[in-house]
Amino acid sequence: MLRILIVRPDRVGDVTTVTPLVREIKNKYPDAFIATLTKPSTASILENNPNIDLILKDNPESFWKTVRAIRRCEFTHGFLLWPNERSAYLMFFGGIRYRVGVGSKLFQLITGMKSISRNKYIPLRHEADYSMDFGRKLGITTDNLQPEIFLTPKEKTEAKNFFKLKGILSNEKVVIVHTGSLSSAPNWSEQKYLQFINSILSDDRLANVKVFLTAREMSDEFIDSALKLSPRVFNIVKETDDLRMLIKVISNASSLIGSSTGPLHLASALNINCIGLYCCEPMRCVKRWGAISIKAVNIEISEDYCKSNCSPDKKTCAFENGISIERVIQILIKQLSEG
Repeated sequence: MLRILIVRPDRVGDVTTVTPLVREIKNKYPDAFIATLTKPSTASILENNPNIDLILKDNPESFWKTVRAIRRCEFTHGFLLWPNERSAYLMFFGGIRYRVGVGSKLFQLITGMKSISRNKYIPLRHEADYSMDFGRKLGITTDNLQPEIFLTPKEKTEAKNFFKLKGILSNEKVVIVHTGSLSSAPNWSEQKYLQFINSILSDDRLANVKVFLTAREMSDEFIDSALKLSPRVFNIVKETDDLRMLIKVISNASSLIGSSTGPLHLASALNINCIGLYCCEPMRCVKRWGAISIKAVNIEISEDYCKSNCSPDKKTCAFENGISIERVIQILIKQLSEG
């Protein structure tokens, strides 16, 4: 029987790309035992996933504790979806004989790990499609890259109760505005996000919308200014510090707006309306990192705009004015009208 460990020790958005892979492996090999290994901070993304038999967390304080946990499972295959030296040695000492990674790092050579080449990202594909290359090693052929997150009925009820406690009425819609990206992607400034929120509040077509703010990176000045705009704006950062709680809240929202960052990908995996703001650079563009969902709208700055307004070395970035507030508002109105 196949016993497969899938390792992705990355950030929130990266971990969502694991879910299409585990689903397709389970579809082809329903008797396979599939486990995942992630950072403790992102493991909750995979909770309740029916395609995952075991969720392992890499204990950062004890390398050997994690090794022992891997050894107990007697895995036949280990897939390291992103180059990570610690993970490569965990798999090696964990006794996994058939191990596959990405690229050709020295630690992969030392540990005797096989490799899948991304051919310098030519042709460019989505990160979820690159992850699916590991499934193709097992004979899987699919174009379904839709990420998934699963909530229990109890969790769905908890999300609804959270909204009730915030005074959200049944005829009102909640739009999450996630202003942060932890510098992982170009983004609007806080001042522009403030203008965007004000545009939501002043548009009669969005009179039934309330705004939740969720980014931990928000400055005190921004939070204060946003809350002063209207009692329809809520700062819920402290209440959603737990990632699973954030997932519950997103699952009950009407839409989420943000740059290419974790919460945007959580929304797409939950099949919630979302609007992503993207740069056109190959490693940051929609083709590589776009939110995958029939309810996702990815807005990408054009190459012509970038060439005309950004410096060749990209140290001067004109992302701020590359996507207009009006354009996002129009998309939001359309999303909310369609449900």
